[in-house]
Amino acid sequence: MRHITTNTQPIPGLRGIADISWHARGRCHDLAPDEADRLFFSAPRAHAAIAEAKTLCGTCPVRQDCFTHALDNDVRWGMWGGLTEAERKPWHAKVAKRLDYARVRAVLMGRDVHLTASERDAVTRAAYIRGWRAPRLAYALRIDLDHARDLLRAARHAVADRDRYWKVPAPDSDEAGTPDQGGEVSSETAPEETFCQVPRQAQTHELINALKKAA
Repeated sequence: MRHITTNTQPIPGLRGIADISWHARGRCHDLAPDEADRLFFSAPRAHAAIAEAKTLCGTCPVRQDCFTHALDNDVRWGMWGGLTEAERKPWHAKVAKRLDYARVRAVLMGRDVHLTASERDAVTRAAYIRGWRAPRLAYALRIDLDHARDLLRAARHAVADRDRYWKVPAPDSDEAGTPDQGGEVSSETAPEETFCQVPRQAQTHELINALKKAA
């Protein structure tokens, strides 16, 4: 029996971990091994070979996929995506702090892609909010069942602490219907101001005279 759903979200454009089908469309695919080593794994001062390799990479249709593959797999040697080892070094240093919500969305849709620690936390939080069970999260993140239970438990505690400390109002509470900042609040609905009572002895003439003498 066919099931008609309302899920019309486009398929994520990110490639999976084991997807290396882009290799066959690279400009360097048909090069001889010796020629490829000379161009893409040359010495740091071999400027002629580096320039020739950059020219070849400039017309490659899978240049972005090549660069992403080097970052995801932490490949720090050779030329990938038209960039040398030294040119890719800043990108490798920043990849651990990446938080790409396109990757988070791809994992939630069933795609197996590389994730950083921040992206895995975002997937866990989204899975808890969506009501995922531990087996489904374990399959999505490729982890064991006990680890998935621990992650969902930690996400549940984090959400509970957030609501407790930040006092998130319920949708049907009076606090949820506060007026906008730009609008004027009428005197009928404005809350009454509370004043701190000043002791009577603070308003005596003796205290005023004492303050005048001290001045």
